[in-house]
Amino acid sequence: MPDNTRESLGSRLGFLLLTAGCAIGLGNIWRFPYVTGKYGGACFVAFYLFFLAVMGLPLMVMELAIGRASKRTLFGAAKVLTHSHPERWQIPAGIFCMGCAVLMIFYTTVTGWMLCYTFDYLFGGLSALNTEAIGQHFGALTASPWKNVVFMCVTVAAGSAVCGLGLKNGVERVTKFLMGGLFILLLVLCCRALFLPGAKEGLKFYLMPSMAAVRETGLSEVVVAAMGQAFFTLSLGVGAITICGSYIGHEHSLMKESLIIILLDTAVAVLAGIVIFPACKSYGIDVSSGPGLVFVSLPDIFNHMVWPRLWGAFFFLFMSAAAFTTVVAVFENLIAFMIDELHYSRRKAAVVNTIVITIFSLPCALGFNLLSGIHPLGGDSTILDLEDYLVSDILLPLGSVFIVIFCGAASAWGWRNFFAEANTGKGMKLPMWTRWYIFTLLPLAIVALIVIGTIKRWWPE
Repeated sequence: MPDNTRESLGSRLGFLLLTAGCAIGLGNIWRFPYVTGKYGGACFVAFYLFFLAVMGLPLMVMELAIGRASKRTLFGAAKVLTHSHPERWQIPAGIFCMGCAVLMIFYTTVTGWMLCYTFDYLFGGLSALNTEAIGQHFGALTASPWKNVVFMCVTVAAGSAVCGLGLKNGVERVTKFLMGGLFILLLVLCCRALFLPGAKEGLKFYLMPSMAAVRETGLSEVVVAAMGQAFFTLSLGVGAITICGSYIGHEHSLMKESLIIILLDTAVAVLAGIVIFPACKSYGIDVSSGPGLVFVSLPDIFNHMVWPRLWGAFFFLFMSAAAFTTVVAVFENLIAFMIDELHYSRRKAAVVNTIVITIFSLPCALGFNLLSGIHPLGGDSTILDLEDYLVSDILLPLGSVFIVIFCGAASAWGWRNFFAEANTGKGMKLPMWTRWYIFTLLPLAIVALIVIGTIKRWWPE
């Protein structure tokens, strides 16, 4: 039976911002702009929004429903909600929950890079560099074992400390502060970008559909890329959203709550594009220049502006806030697992989480320097690439298929129970006719995405 003594969030706003914070991360701000640039701008964005509605929304409702009904993690829900043989469902649920740990052992290193760049701009270490020196600066950062480890450890310690303070006093309070600050910083950066010379051309590329760009790239490539971005941006499939659902009541329907969360997530991604595309067009930067767009191209842009330290510090503070909201939300899932299944106190769980994640994050932090000779996926791949592949290409999509089956199979939770839970409360309801789509087309679309991603990675043209 669900645990009615479980902690709960203090407000609906806290729940919405925590769940949105889990979804909002570097995928919105780091990956979304350069993928949009690579696949033709506005047409990619249109397909992305479509798949967000038809794939992301129902999956979000399912994860939240599992959490709210069970008042447990995804692993605990498999034991509490199943009708027979819960152990058969707990094994895969436990594997997919491990995705949160794998995510953190590389996400903490990348978050550490954001923090490092924030300090570099605040203290003037980046603002005086020319284009060539900026590229060398990022290379020097990744090549430095002590910088990578120190900033990774700061990220891990801060994330676990916030969770250790408690659900309301730590997680909810800090998330509200970070999310509020994130939107303020984003709006300030948008205003600055819109007044750059040539900003109009950047907005035109971003917001005006161009079929010429689609024909150049290939419609199938654009569609698959948009589907992938829409699927991965919400952190679905590894139980991170489930834990957010476990902390709320039944006042509002989950369709309504999911729609608000997805709108918040999308707003950050779209606004980040309004910052980046005008800036790139104004200074002649290639908008499809890959991940280096954030760490090399954008600092070069800031250094050509008036007050480069201010705008650079603002941008990387914004990036750090976006990344840290995900760190806190995912750490909360790991800590809740220890509390529920190992019966640890919250403080003990936070300490153990700090130690375990720090140890397992070291290979990624050292993978660009002391362990740079290791290429787990061949070529020039790094340990970070392997960990990202395990989460993005395997655990997230397969975990989402598991969640669909769990909500539909009669031997697990079943459609009737899921449907009743999703529609409890005020607001939009999940229509009955969606049953066929959710349990037929949706898993097929996810499996197709897995197959296409696998072929592209291992058998590229």
